[in-house]
Amino acid sequence: MRVALDTNRYVDLARGVEEAAHGIQHAQQIVMPFATLAELRAGFLSGTRAEENERKLIEFLGTPRVSIAYADEQTTHHYARIFVQLRRQGTPIPVNDMWVAAIAIQHDLVLFARDRHFDHLPQIPRL
Repeated sequence: MRVALDTNRYVDLARGVEEAAHGIQHAQQIVMPFATLAELRAGFLSGTRAEENERKLIEFLGTPRVSIAYADEQTTHHYARIFVQLRRQGTPIPVNDMWVAAIAIQHDLVLFARDRHFDHLPQIPRL
């Protein structure tokens, strides 16, 4: 199983939440969408332990099973379809989460997130 890691699940993992660790324990690959990475770093800079959190993040990113997924032209097509779908449904979600969803769809990933608004995107398998 290949997993896209959302911000809240990385935070859970960093805090030692057993459910989060168990969720990715058997993942063959853990993909961190660029938007997750950006949200984490913004949070670090807003907190009091920025250096420690950044060090732990770099260590995590250096793990062989972990990679970062960046947006490309194909991602923008997935994003646009998600945007239109959510708009038609009347169920908008935060912009960064639309990017996470687009990355998950593009790379055929299982999404590991706690946010209930991803439930509005049934085409994305969830962990």
